[in-house]
Amino acid sequence: MEITNVRVRVVEKENSKMRGFASVTIDNQFVVHDIRILEGDNGLFLAMPSKQTAPGEYRDIAHPINPEARQIFTDAILEEYEKELKNATEEE
Repeated sequence: MEITNVRVRVVEKENSKMRGFASVTIDNQFVVHDIRILEGDNGLFLAMPSKQTAPGEYRDIAHPINPEARQIFTDAILEEYEKELKNATEEE
């Protein structure tokens, strides 16, 4: 699996753990949208796209199936997030 494109939109909301959204293209053939970038107690982490079920629980719609794949997503998205954050601060 190769991540061939990553797009990140930085979000700045007061009193929110939300830091941005990402879209990832895999092998120039498949895209996953609405990956959330969140700030947690131990730093940034990803929340995969999900939907709410009838009982009110959330279930991932798409997600990596092993730790190696999750790390590939995390590294690529957070690298692009840092670039976008740097660009935003340089423009100010």
